Amino acid sequence: MAPRRGGPAVTDPVYLSPPDIGELEESYLVRAIRAGRFDPDGVDLRAFEQEVAARVGVDHALGLSSGTAALHLALLAVGAGPGTVVVVPTLTFAASANAVAYTGAEPVFVDCDAATGNLDVDLLSDLLGRLAEAGRRVAAVLTVDINGRCADYDRLLPLCAANGIPVVEDAAQALGSTYRGRCAGTFGRIGIYSFSHNKVMTTTGGGMVVSDDPALVARARHLATQAREPVAHYEHRDVGYNYRLSTLLAALGRAQLTRLDTMIARRRALRNRYSQLFATVPGTRILGADDPGSNCWLTSLTVEPERTGWRAGQLAEHLAGHGVETRPMWKPMHRQPVYADRQAALTGAADQLFATSLSLPSGSALTDDQVERVFTAIVEFLDGRR
Repeated sequence: MAPRRGGPAVTDPVYLSPPDIGELEESYLVRAIRAGRFDPDGVDLRAFEQEVAARVGVDHALGLSSGTAALHLALLAVGAGPGTVVVVPTLTFAASANAVAYTGAEPVFVDCDAATGNLDVDLLSDLLGRLAEAGRRVAAVLTVDINGRCADYDRLLPLCAANGIPVVEDAAQALGSTYRGRCAGTFGRIGIYSFSHNKVMTTTGGGMVVSDDPALVARARHLATQAREPVAHYEHRDVGYNYRLSTLLAALGRAQLTRLDTMIARRRALRNRYSQLFATVPGTRILGADDPGSNCWLTSLTVEPERTGWRAGQLAEHLAGHGVETRPMWKPMHRQPVYADRQAALTGAADQLFATSLSLPSGSALTDDQVERVFTAIVEFLDGRR
């Protein structure tokens, strides 16, 4: 973190979403270590899968080494591969598109709804029609629940069903979120979560596939364990992967899961406070502030410089000088050099969010002193531009 200009170096940086880990997690890890069972059939991994499945209301869950691994296997399970297309929101982290590329399928990008950041369902409808006319086989529509806000599943699911296309839900950011009372990750034929270090709950690295379809999860499980056949010797008929979650990390996840609601409440309180602060600043908006079902993973501000007189990047620079980490929302996938030649249905909404947004410290592990530093620095910036 850069030192504040003209002042001492910042020794206590404030991060966007640091892991919220304490004595409870330590006790679960110590217990797992002392049990001495570290293989993928360990008690903690099986229990973690069962507990997550029960929490979100699905029949099957599979613990994996990362959210990206979960996406890869979920897409393979629904039939993504060479000669197929997977529709991907352009406003997302690279893992969403990369997992499609791993399968050999072609990612085709679709823009977002400017109000929510989630996939634009109207654009998707037109895009699916054009792909059908071109004779392209769409293996899946991959939805991404941005910042913990679920996509518009009321409209999206019937559209995909009418076209005979499975939905794979990338709920990497959305464990604990709900939509119409239903848990994020459970809307598609198969869904995934991430337990990366910066998520609402973490195993430091890890992910999970969830589904009510036993065949899909069984296929993912087979591929996750090097596609070993159930015989005494090592027999392999498919190319598999080493994707299972460590049972020690699963123990950490079990402790985190017991605290999930408390951690979400802390993030929501932060988002509400940001909303109250920026409600008095014309030309600013907290993305997703109107969604009561979001887990508030990250709070992102949008800025209209022609109304505010300042740009999001100027606020970011000011906060960096106070040791406060921020970042824009994702650079759209259609703007990434690796995917620049891919087909995309665009309105400019994702480009606009990338240019005008700033994600602010949102983690439940932030101390009261750190939160006050953030808000004091923001008020200082705003007062200097009134």
